[in-house]
Amino acid sequence: MLSSPWNLILTATFSVTALWCIVDLVRHRRTRNETHDGLAHHTIVDANHLVMSVAMIVMVWVSVVDAATWAQIAVFAIFALALIPSLATQRVSDRISTAAHIVLNAAMIWMLAAMPLLMAGMDMDAGEGGHHHGGGDESMLMATPGWADALNVVFIALSAAAALWWAVRLIRSRGRDLHDGCYILMGAGMAVMLAVMNA
Repeated sequence: MLSSPWNLILTATFSVTALWCIVDLVRHRRTRNETHDGLAHHTIVDANHLVMSVAMIVMVWVSVVDAATWAQIAVFAIFALALIPSLATQRVSDRISTAAHIVLNAAMIWMLAAMPLLMAGMDMDAGEGGHHHGGGDESMLMATPGWADALNVVFIALSAAAALWWAVRLIRSRGRDLHDGCYILMGAGMAVMLAVMNA
């Protein structure tokens, strides 16, 4: 669905984040000395980014719309809602990180819902144009509406800001919070993918 080299770069990026989340989920599952709240929050975050990574890889190669799109939107909305309660009990730094996770979920929902609009002007093969988006070849030749371009820029900026925040946290922790490296890749990958889809 995306052209080279972005399809390979993004696939590699989200493969790394997916693998990291799997390892982290297994590691925390075996850890018994954490509080229930901490474990629950961390599990939600890892599961969220694992599902997001897999969904992004699929979107790099396949156009998924209609029922599959709305099912994914529901899943990421549920993950975002599940993270909201922890905002009330966290320290400021962790609260900002949780808000950044929610921002990436919002960007993911935007990407799924707006994919036909964002890629409306993309030069795609004739065989992919008609049946995937349900609008025929003519819909693929339409320009992306200005409001969609503008909103996409907002989500690109928010995703990049989230990645920058986690980079700052990683530097401040002197490399101790390695999971922030995974989130940096997620935020940067989200920003790049939104930009490439709208190119």
